Amino acid sequence: MKKSDFTDIRRKGWIESLPSFLRPYAYLMRLDRSIGSWLLFWPGAWAIVLAGEYPEMTANIVFILMLFAIGAPIMRGAGCTINDYWDREIDKLVGRTADRPIAAGHISPKAALIFLGGLLVLGLFILCQLPITSVLLGMACVPLIVFYPLVKRYTFWPQLFLGLTFNFGALIGWAAVDITVSQIAVILYLAAIFWTLGYDTIYAFQDIEDDLTIGVKSTAILFRDNPLPVICLFYMGCVTLVGYALYLASASLWSFVALMPAGIYALSMIYAWNPGAPESSLLTFKRNKIFGAWVFLACLVTGLLA
Repeated sequence: MKKSDFTDIRRKGWIESLPSFLRPYAYLMRLDRSIGSWLLFWPGAWAIVLAGEYPEMTANIVFILMLFAIGAPIMRGAGCTINDYWDREIDKLVGRTADRPIAAGHISPKAALIFLGGLLVLGLFILCQLPITSVLLGMACVPLIVFYPLVKRYTFWPQLFLGLTFNFGALIGWAAVDITVSQIAVILYLAAIFWTLGYDTIYAFQDIEDDLTIGVKSTAILFRDNPLPVICLFYMGCVTLVGYALYLASASLWSFVALMPAGIYALSMIYAWNPGAPESSLLTFKRNKIFGAWVFLACLVTGLLA
């Protein structure tokens, strides 16, 4: 595959209307692709609406959701900046990532670190609008964000480490509403980890050949010979744990009815996925924002009816 044949940078859309000096930073944050922000936002949103008491806390819940919606692209951008900084030499060797701003030389490593500092300051400002428990949890996950990109050099399970890192929002969101972190929040966090194992393994199938060549590890490589049963297990683990969290939250029958489309949608994604086609892996990965929305609906129904 030539490097120009399949890249995750698309030189079109609204980013091209920005001043030229801003474009590389917008691409660095992946602002042309909202899927990462959705995946970061949903676990926190699940916890927020499930932890709330209605109608007395409705205004506060909406405010917290707004903070998470603003914070998600900022922290996703910070994560992408760290990832691309660590991987700048590896990215040059992979067709899909060779045109990323740091790897391509559009942003220097020093400028990337300064930009990262600015994003982290913005993220901290938003985080400080929440209770102290949420602030402490948010600060605790920063080391995980920093070192996640290095994990794939040493283990076939970087997707698990990403799940541990990427889904702290479930704990932070619950604490933002309930002050403490309950058993239900931990179960939602575990459910989201299973979800990440599913969607990021699918995503990693885009790069299997390049990763094998350069020695990078992933669950996609680990399960490449028979991925579908494992992917099904990851998604069903997510749905089962969400169902258990709803049960502990005194869910009614309507909550489980609302959760059923999430499981059905997950199975439909897996059925339509072609592991051998990078475009199919990318499309299936992007469809996960809809899966997250179905789980959100089930959590919202539970919160409203509990």
